[in-house]
Amino acid sequence: MSANPLHPSSPGRRIVLALTGASGIELGAVALRLLAADTRVERIFLLASDHALRVMHDELGWKPGARSELAAQLLAGAPAGSPAFPPGLEKIETLSSRDIGHALASGSFPHDGMLVLPCSMGTLGAIAHGLSDNLIERAADVCLKERRTLVLAPRETPLNLIHLRNLLAAAEAGATIFPLMPAFYDRALAPDAMMRQFAARILAHLNLPQDDAFVWRGR
Repeated sequence: MSANPLHPSSPGRRIVLALTGASGIELGAVALRLLAADTRVERIFLLASDHALRVMHDELGWKPGARSELAAQLLAGAPAGSPAFPPGLEKIETLSSRDIGHALASGSFPHDGMLVLPCSMGTLGAIAHGLSDNLIERAADVCLKERRTLVLAPRETPLNLIHLRNLLAAAEAGATIFPLMPAFYDRALAPDAMMRQFAARILAHLNLPQDDAFVWRGR
């Protein structure tokens, strides 16, 4: 009897990573590189909103290209023209946020958690109120209703009352709110090290602790 693709027998983790149109898109790329390099991770479902692609252009200087090239670009840390098959690329399935009919839209499709990094306030509001107008919002809604891990990493400042109420609503529904607030106690000497530590901390909430993450030991 053939294996059921909805219930794989492999013990490897299956993680959903969504990038939305908030500042801090490079942190999403760092998280993707860590996931791709992690031998515990078998499959990565990568979702990027149209607004996320615009932020990549504004913050990273990348010209919009084919969505099929996105994973390779993010892994290589370079725009189009980067290596065609960087390590870990075979794990990644790149999806359109408009593909509302994908298996991730159903609670019968198993995975091990979802991370939205960065999470725009528009996406946060939609998730908090169950709007589910695209695959990112629907996949997050599925996580909440199925009691799976959902980590939202919002980036906005200052926060208005609507933002605060939406954050509370998402947390009450079961999401972990992990704002883009880097640590300083590890005394990272470069932005790359600070971003890697942040990404490592957030992946620990998906039960994927990173061996090289800084751990505070006290004095």
